Amino acid sequence: MAKERKLKSFSNPIMALVPSPAFHFVSASPFPSFLFSPRKSPRNSHHHTRPITVPTAAISLFLCCLLLSLAILGAHFLSIVPTWQDSSPPCSLSFPSTVSASSLFVSLSSNPAAEEGIQMAASGTPLLPVRNPGSNLSEEEAEFWKQPDGEGYQPCLYFTLEYRKASARISKEKRRFLVVVVAGGLNQQRNQIVDAVVIARILEAALVVPVLQVNLVWGDESEFAEVFDVEHFKRVLRADVRIVSSLPSTHLLSRQSIQNQIPHDVSPLWLRTKFSREMNEEGLVVLKGLDSRLTKNLPLDLQKLRCKVAFHALRFAEPIQELGDRLARRMWVEGPYIALHLRLEKDVWIRSGCLTGLGREYDKIVDQMRESEPEYLTGRLNMSHIQRRQSGLCPLNAFEVAWFLKALGAPTGAGIYLAGGEPFGGTKALQPLMQDFPNLVTKEMLARGAELSPYAGKSSALAAVDYIVSLSSNVFLPSHGGNMGRVMQGHRAYVGHRKYIKPNKPAMLPLFEDSSISEPELGTIVRKLHRRSLGQPEARTNKRDRDVIAYPVPECMCKSRKAIF
Repeated sequence: MAKERKLKSFSNPIMALVPSPAFHFVSASPFPSFLFSPRKSPRNSHHHTRPITVPTAAISLFLCCLLLSLAILGAHFLSIVPTWQDSSPPCSLSFPSTVSASSLFVSLSSNPAAEEGIQMAASGTPLLPVRNPGSNLSEEEAEFWKQPDGEGYQPCLYFTLEYRKASARISKEKRRFLVVVVAGGLNQQRNQIVDAVVIARILEAALVVPVLQVNLVWGDESEFAEVFDVEHFKRVLRADVRIVSSLPSTHLLSRQSIQNQIPHDVSPLWLRTKFSREMNEEGLVVLKGLDSRLTKNLPLDLQKLRCKVAFHALRFAEPIQELGDRLARRMWVEGPYIALHLRLEKDVWIRSGCLTGLGREYDKIVDQMRESEPEYLTGRLNMSHIQRRQSGLCPLNAFEVAWFLKALGAPTGAGIYLAGGEPFGGTKALQPLMQDFPNLVTKEMLARGAELSPYAGKSSALAAVDYIVSLSSNVFLPSHGGNMGRVMQGHRAYVGHRKYIKPNKPAMLPLFEDSSISEPELGTIVRKLHRRSLGQPEARTNKRDRDVIAYPVPECMCKSRKAIF
């Protein structure tokens, strides 16, 4: 029960909990209250009470003490205000375990963006602390559970003065509106919502709460407010973009054309050139098909805005968040656990053009569906099944994941939370993994009673539950990249550099087929192959066109010798 109270208190606004230092100063003052109160006039009194007079010496003594107190307070303030030794901007956002009144006062005084940062730090996605795996471990097991140190990087959303000045105008926009229709699964929707906010900022328009298109694959008709916390979304972004629930009556959506022919890698200049006239004349632009259309290489302030949306504003609706928290606690109390995003759904096999590993019967079903709807195939058409697999374009099947985990040193008794949809082949598809790691559960196995019944047919809500439980895990492992793998990589780095393992499939799969390599030797090689990718922060600037949501260093995370808090 104490853990539950601690978890819930994480999301309370700090400003509401910590009183102003000035309040403590006045309330603790030794001087009598009449020194701060107006004197009554005898003519206004029913009883001719003699007016209170304050001796001149008492007033002088009070003023001297007051000046002395302010001098001491000022000297203390100057001694603890952080001084920045390098040219990098100060970190205005972190996740402190405790916040004192004095440190809060220093933070607000020394940084114009700090007050907003405090609110955001208090409103981040709640998550459980990393579970201690214990001490009775082998060397390989200890290495597997070990968390990366993060190299000193912390969340740092410090917007420039120019950005903040423009915000005063953009956040009050009432004539120009942007409507965005987002499609796909949950994490695809999240990416498009992030870009929708950024595009609204670029066009200096108010954003209507995004419309979630009916998912044709899963039949999910959920609206934004059923998946995400709308009021939190508006509140966190109120200084960046004005967000409204609906269009005003002065703007008719029925006569507005929908812009869905947006090329890839569009820049802010392209967007302004393309839509400025329409925005000025009609006051409205409607966009559809935003998926990965906005360039990944934006100006610094807009990259920070992306992180602010993804990691702070997009909090799940309260019922979903509470359910996810309960399931995460059930995993956590049993010990450290692995969250595994196993991509074994039928549509993944169809799109990737790979063999299922379940035998000819299942491969034939996938081949027939792929031939009837060839537009689903996103793998390279000129490659064979074997070439795709060797190039790392195929998901790891359950047998390969089990082999990979054992090679990394994962204890066979470790708890594994399986995120993702129903695997093609059902239990048969999971059997090789369950045989080696019997403590494998899904949300359906972990839920009690009718906890999941409100979300029957709601794929986005169920994916949100997976997201919440995965974020609190000690280790996260995706079998085949994808949108969830990318956002989980960045989010886990952002909330404290939680371990994220990205399989190096092209390098390790040939080893798996080499019978001349012994099992201990194989484990050593596999661990060495993945040493650099075991959650250590990797800068986005190493490669252009990387998504800042997956690689928040250095735009959204920075180093400093002294943290603000």
